[in-house]
Amino acid sequence: MMLATLLALAAALWYVVSHLERGDQGVAWYPAAAPCELHRSSCQALLGNSRRLSLAADAPRGIRALDLLPLTVTLEGVEATAVHVDFVGRDMDMGLHRFPLDAQDNGRYEGMAQVPICTESTMPWLANVVVETGDGRLGSRFDFTVERRVP
Repeated sequence: MMLATLLALAAALWYVVSHLERGDQGVAWYPAAAPCELHRSSCQALLGNSRRLSLAADAPRGIRALDLLPLTVTLEGVEATAVHVDFVGRDMDMGLHRFPLDAQDNGRYEGMAQVPICTESTMPWLANVVVETGDGRLGSRFDFTVERRVP
């Protein structure tokens, strides 16, 4: 009985720490401007006050688990100090998969990401884009689906 209690406490502690580590607290979330297919075109969000965020993934054959995925976030009207993208399982907790992006020119941030493997043949995900600014944190969430690679 004591072992079961300790295991339950360890699981609860892991759950709390993993959600605190994600850092979603204090982010002003804005909805996607329209539904999008991330592997086909960029996704947009209006961040209020003439500010815009765009997320693009270079995946012409679709987004696949374990393939390297080049990401580009473009900002308009926003002075960012940092930008990162978190991949979060939409229907299943898959842990934290955070990808910081490097500043380029003209409000562009680029980096590489990778969707982890899953036991499901088709897995729905969210790409949470978080923009750190001097005035706070802004973000938007974009849906995408990953097909498991067939050997």
